[in-house]
Amino acid sequence: MSKQEFETRTDRGNPMSYLRTFLPWIVFAVIPSGDWQWGALAALVVAVAITAQQKAAGTGFDALVIEAGSAVFFAVLAAIAFADPHSGVHDYSAALSSGTLAVIAGVSLAVGRPFTLGIAKRTTPREYWELKPFVRVNVVITAAWTAAFVVTAVVLAVLAHSGNAHSTPAAVVQIAGFAVPMVFTVRYVAHVQAKAAQVTR
Repeated sequence: MSKQEFETRTDRGNPMSYLRTFLPWIVFAVIPSGDWQWGALAALVVAVAITAQQKAAGTGFDALVIEAGSAVFFAVLAAIAFADPHSGVHDYSAALSSGTLAVIAGVSLAVGRPFTLGIAKRTTPREYWELKPFVRVNVVITAAWTAAFVVTAVVLAVLAHSGNAHSTPAAVVQIAGFAVPMVFTVRYVAHVQAKAAQVTR
């Protein structure tokens, strides 16, 4: 199969796959900040449940990098929050969550296994997994998510330092930190497929 045929016939921008991957972080973000210990616990439960469900369905570990990292992060955060609900970590928890995602995504790029590659494999036939176009597209997408996480973490840290950790602007930044790279992913995949379709005509 040619590069163009591959790019037009595979789906690498399924929003539902990303929604499931980042669900623990979304759960933590929507629970009121005053109940951050329960938010961390809820996110931990969701992360563990998703990981277990996906492993039972035969999903490989490379597709669960974010979920596994989420479970570890929220386990630590929940322990800190329950031990001291007034811990200074509270104000920086959102920044730390985005920072953790940035590290996970960045490391996945550094070792040549972009985390979106595993997500994409869920909806892409196995024979395409090692093709260069498949890997290259996911390197670009993972880089976009990594950049978004870094920017989000920095902005949230600045807001926390200024005493606005749990403000409306902070909530908007958190939402944008997921929405912007998601929109980029969908549009970038559509762009690549459109170009490939033009070549094959």
